[in-house]
Amino acid sequence: MSDVIGIIGGTGPHGHGLALRLREAGHRILLGSRDAVRAAEVVAELPAPVAPGGGTIEGVDNDRAAREGDLVIVTTPWDGFEGVGAAHAGALAGKVVVSCANPLQFVGGGPMPVRLPDGSAAELLQRLCPEARVVSGFQNVSAVKLGKLDAAVEGDVLLCGDDEDAVARVAALVTDIPTLRPINAGPLRLSAVAEDLTALLISVNRRYRTNASIVVTGVATGVDGGEG
Repeated sequence: MSDVIGIIGGTGPHGHGLALRLREAGHRILLGSRDAVRAAEVVAELPAPVAPGGGTIEGVDNDRAAREGDLVIVTTPWDGFEGVGAAHAGALAGKVVVSCANPLQFVGGGPMPVRLPDGSAAELLQRLCPEARVVSGFQNVSAVKLGKLDAAVEGDVLLCGDDEDAVARVAALVTDIPTLRPINAGPLRLSAVAEDLTALLISVNRRYRTNASIVVTGVATGVDGGEG
């Protein structure tokens, strides 16, 4: 049976891009927004499924996405995490919660990582939602590619988390998107490294006018093994 996937802050390109891809895999998606009407408007404008018999996407408020999602993805920008914690920590308790945020600022027209007291956006979310099982992932996957169902979205998805079962569950979700591969990159404290890579990718993409992705060579499988 496919999971119900709640997406908090899902009306941006990253959120609805993931929703489209996971709908193709047969999941029921609750695409959340602070305003349920806005969420419904975004869903109405999404392209139709490519494969028949797939899942569904419903526009809802963030509260419902948090409460009813079996697994919850947070695509809210990192500077909105305080609000996510205040509003949804109780609903997210015990659930696998994926942090997709990248703490970035633009200096001189280019991207630069923001250093957070918690270490990373994922660790910030874990502090704000202490009973959630936070895993960081999908930060380095192009939102542009996710939103184009007629094009492959390729690369490795670096997953960091302290709960191995939670990491494995997110890894299974990654494999539902063809041509993406999950890589267990270690504990949550390493999330900042993955988040910082997004600034580097943006810089590469601007220079070469492309949508580059992360690929880890020399790894036969993406989820086996413990911390190195």
